[in-house]
Amino acid sequence: MTQRAKIDTDSSGTAGGGPPVEHRPAGLTSAEIAERVARGEVNDVPVRSSRSAVDIVRANVFTRFNAIIGVLWVIMLFVAPIQDSLFGFVIVANTGIGIIQELRAKKTLDGLAVIGEAKPRVRRDGTAAELSTSEIVLGDLIELGPGDKVVVDGVVAEADSLEVDESLLTGEADPVVKKPGDTMMSGSFVVAGGGAFTATKVGREAYAAQLAEEASRFTLVHSELRSGISTILKYVTWMMVPTATGLIISQLIVKDTNLKDSIARTVGGIVPMIPEGLVLLTSVAFAIGVVRLGRKQCLVQELPAIEGLARVDVVCLDKTGTLTEGGMDVTELRPLGTGTDEAYVRKVLGALGASDPHPNASLRAIIEAYPDADGWRCAEALPFSSARKYSGATFEEGGGAESSWLLGAPDVLLEAGDPALAETDHLNEQGLRVLLLARTDRAPGAPGAAEAARPTALVVLEQRLRPDASDTLAYFADQNVATKVISGDNAVSVGAVAGKLELPGAENAVDARTLPEDREKMAEVLEENAVFGRVTPQQKRDMVAALQSKGHTVAMTGDGVNDVLALKDADIGVSMGSGSEATRAVAQIVLLNNSFATLPSVVAEGRRVIGNITRVATLFLTKTVYSVLLAVLVVCSQVEYPFLPRHLTLLSTLTIGVPAFFLALAPNKERAKPHFVRRVMRYAIPGGVVAAAATFTTYLLARHHYSGADALGAETSAATLTLFLVSLWVLAIIARPYTWWRLALVATMAGAFLLVLVVPWLQDFFALKLVGTTMPWAAVAIAATGATLLELAWRWVDRRFPA
Repeated sequence: MTQRAKIDTDSSGTAGGGPPVEHRPAGLTSAEIAERVARGEVNDVPVRSSRSAVDIVRANVFTRFNAIIGVLWVIMLFVAPIQDSLFGFVIVANTGIGIIQELRAKKTLDGLAVIGEAKPRVRRDGTAAELSTSEIVLGDLIELGPGDKVVVDGVVAEADSLEVDESLLTGEADPVVKKPGDTMMSGSFVVAGGGAFTATKVGREAYAAQLAEEASRFTLVHSELRSGISTILKYVTWMMVPTATGLIISQLIVKDTNLKDSIARTVGGIVPMIPEGLVLLTSVAFAIGVVRLGRKQCLVQELPAIEGLARVDVVCLDKTGTLTEGGMDVTELRPLGTGTDEAYVRKVLGALGASDPHPNASLRAIIEAYPDADGWRCAEALPFSSARKYSGATFEEGGGAESSWLLGAPDVLLEAGDPALAETDHLNEQGLRVLLLARTDRAPGAPGAAEAARPTALVVLEQRLRPDASDTLAYFADQNVATKVISGDNAVSVGAVAGKLELPGAENAVDARTLPEDREKMAEVLEENAVFGRVTPQQKRDMVAALQSKGHTVAMTGDGVNDVLALKDADIGVSMGSGSEATRAVAQIVLLNNSFATLPSVVAEGRRVIGNITRVATLFLTKTVYSVLLAVLVVCSQVEYPFLPRHLTLLSTLTIGVPAFFLALAPNKERAKPHFVRRVMRYAIPGGVVAAAATFTTYLLARHHYSGADALGAETSAATLTLFLVSLWVLAIIARPYTWWRLALVATMAGAFLLVLVVPWLQDFFALKLVGTTMPWAAVAIAATGATLLELAWRWVDRRFPA
């Protein structure tokens, strides 16, 4: 048995100063648990990581535009050949794809959520074991340590310097000291000390049920992309209603033509006004993004987090656990002053290590290096707190002697100008971490204990750098994403670690205690520097807010309780999977593999999704604009609508549907820009105007050129040729910059249309047959003129309305 185990099981009390081991509550018995389960007193609230299958089907099927198209589809099935009802089958296929992709995303998320779920330690029959939150029953005794989340409501049964952060409930950042009998609210987090509490509310009665579900739900919450698309669809609806009404009157009443043909052409004018594919493609792109990241052990807890990542231009990193690995090693022990007995110091360090039941990484390294504390009993313990930067304990040594000790940051425990600080700075400059062991005449938790401390020894520790950290920092620099290293450690030490990773600006590390409190001035310092040490939890939050005040989109990474507030306030919170339950609960993204190197993939996925959706949205909305304008021109001119639904189904498939799918999944490293609606519409409006004008011009010329019984079919074919060529040029512009596969995509779509024009049975199926040579070549010439106008218009837009 190790010395640590001897101390923990000493009959006179625990090393941490808690109640005697044999007097600790044993928790519920197996029989009591069975009774509570039978009564339904179980914490059985399902925490869904995604929408249910029923919700996914309902959301994809029952949409406003599916309802409109569904009605039009039914009408077409009765009045026209099956070729004119193809648009309905396309909607069925697209909706099916959306459902399948979201169900795949749901499966991935549900599996990852189970992997990432933190299991509380529950004491039953005197033994503590990790259980799923759904297995907790009323009256269970749940143990707590630093970083643990309080998953159900309860009452404190044991408290060992227990401090709880209730900021997520009350908004107050200051930790609350808890004693036996105090209330524990679910949703709060332990920041220091340890203990246990008895569950008094479980299931839907506990506030945690709401918090946990909200924290990990597959949400479709507010995002600029989704709200922008909703705004566009709202305006489209307003335009569509009067335009469609006018078209119906024009085709059914004013023109004395065949009723069924008039209905078919009316539907053909209404259907393309609806950019239903844009909504679907956005959902599919998000869902595929979630699945892709899931395969890399990255849990996306909120869909818009993918969009947010595309907009990130500042990443704030915590040094410990992000740039460095969790483990540390004691490399040297330096006694201070003459006459200091190194063997005695080793025993003090061993006792301090044994006194904390929940040691952090530094203390675990000390425990491994100095396990000897034989004959010492801990009378009082003060756990480490990131706010005060030290821990401590009072010991009853062998022979009746008593001593109190503090272990923590030298620059906090030592007065300015102390010779030991110069030695500490020298070690910090080498990237080493230094702790000071100091003796005090007061109890560790008493006021003024730190001021009364007398330095005894320096403990030098070395952190292990993550092998992939340097490449990750280089990636962010290459992508114009500013990196800020924010740590609670000594600024010089943090700067040395960042310097080893070749982070620009690492040599000018800033001590956060010198930061101005004014937000604007703080933001200026943050923009000018890259490395910050001695940052308090509240300062991390303030620094995020200061960067945001300058218009930056901030991502914050962290794994400790001291990162919770900053993670919650950042635009995107990224937590390590091995981090505390607190950080995982508030983060939008959890790196389950604990690899900082996953972040570039996450950022790249976000840029791919948002950049490509912005790109293909122009295709969909150009179609909406030219469809509305063509309908208006037809109503004003009192002529037959030139197209049947089959014509526009063919055009939409070749110039929008198929290309948009491939373009939406292509690589895209460009950082997303704001003002989605403006950026899309500034291209879609001139593109739609040119397409409509060119098409209607061809149609009017064809009406004068052709005559006879089959004139309308020839006129439609000429107009369709012009509209296809102009739409294909819109696609060609959107596909830039060209790669081999983008050129192949455009060429394939052109080849498919050419195939329809030359294969007899396809000509009959789509009612497309070019008559003569004069009008088809005129259609090509008009389309070429339209393409030229498109180039000029979009270049003018780029200069007049820059993104």
